[in-house]
Amino acid sequence: MSKHYFGTDGIRGCVGEEPITPETVLKLGWAAGRVLGKGATDHAKILIGKDTRVSGYLLESALEAGLSAAGVDIRLLGPMPTPGIAYLTRTARARAGIVISASHNPYQDNGIKFFSSEGCKLPDEVELEIERMMAEPLRTAAPASLGKAKRYEDAGGRYIEFCKSTFPHRLSLEGLKIVIDCANGAAYQIAPHVFSELGADVVAVGNQPDGLNINHECGSTDTRLLRKSVVEQHADLGIALDGDGDRVIMVDSGGEIVDGDQLLYIIAEARRSMDRLRGGVVGTLMSNLGLEQALQGKGIPFRRAQVGDRYVLSILQQEGWELGGETSGHLICLDKSTTGDGIVAALEVVAVLRQSGRTLAELKTGMAVYPQTMINVRMNRRFDVNGSKSVTSVLNEVTAQLGSQGRVVLRASGTEPVVRVMLEGRDRELIERLGRHLADTVQRAAEEAA
Repeated sequence: MSKHYFGTDGIRGCVGEEPITPETVLKLGWAAGRVLGKGATDHAKILIGKDTRVSGYLLESALEAGLSAAGVDIRLLGPMPTPGIAYLTRTARARAGIVISASHNPYQDNGIKFFSSEGCKLPDEVELEIERMMAEPLRTAAPASLGKAKRYEDAGGRYIEFCKSTFPHRLSLEGLKIVIDCANGAAYQIAPHVFSELGADVVAVGNQPDGLNINHECGSTDTRLLRKSVVEQHADLGIALDGDGDRVIMVDSGGEIVDGDQLLYIIAEARRSMDRLRGGVVGTLMSNLGLEQALQGKGIPFRRAQVGDRYVLSILQQEGWELGGETSGHLICLDKSTTGDGIVAALEVVAVLRQSGRTLAELKTGMAVYPQTMINVRMNRRFDVNGSKSVTSVLNEVTAQLGSQGRVVLRASGTEPVVRVMLEGRDRELIERLGRHLADTVQRAAEEAA
């Protein structure tokens, strides 16, 4: 059975349009409460956290009503990074955690994603069970059995202490100047405190959310503000998070970007050199070929998963490995967190700087980055890009021209109505020309199918 609501990272869409409407989200809360609260001897407890989008108030209230109708108690966390919600769900012994966020998307979008009691994304079968329950009539629990809601005290402080606990006790960040771009998102009250309490001189930007400016010209998806600020402030490095705080991109002292693949290499190589790397590293179909080659050059096994942190996590668990991530900066250190955590990953990189005495610019030189081009083609969600004969024909031509000197990845996004066309190779001019040709073909095929 295919899922109707859930995508690769929960349920996401434009606010006011299905499924991100008050009615559907209320029903989702009720269905989730019925499924996740099953078997509780008393009221099950579910946590709700959100990012800074103005629509978070609306969706929080709808979820709260649905969960209460299912007889589930609610603990409200307020603005909280996604990995913080995962952590608190686990430590509070809650049945589940719910995140209201559309991550790196603009403020007009929002979404709902779930964590299990272990702080991990829900398995496909549980998401399907919730969808099946949504098809049932909503039956409110008896008045005496309705769920109650209250604020979770000092949620932010608890998560700050957890983040700090992942940084080696013998190290300090004193003497280090760091610019942190909070993307006007969920980490705006958390991230600056973590690094300043560890001794860094912190300059915070993107830390004035107004409900509408999340991810707008800031954060990990637009590093111009961070790059400019690092140079102007003569900082040692910069850290950019995304709207829900589960991704990180860094910038060296010269204002140059260090992306998720490079950060993953820095962490993996440091762990290998200290005999702390358990197994290998998991990337995705989009991970740079340079990462794979650099890791193999160090004798580190590398595997590619489908795009999406849940697929990276699945392979890590299958292999018994601890380190994986995506080019976008969604990095998982399983020995420290159950999900991607931008702050924790950044702390791991900064710890390598401190332990090695090297700069971020020096550390990133261990991995050569192959030129990539990424083109997002808007489409109708019903368009099957893999079923198009014209697209398949051009894809085969492009793949043949690149040969062993490059890669092509063509995939429909699980979070946006776009087809992602990614080419990678040694010759930038060639991949950009071929990428444009393939993207134009996809665009024409999508328009013809509309």
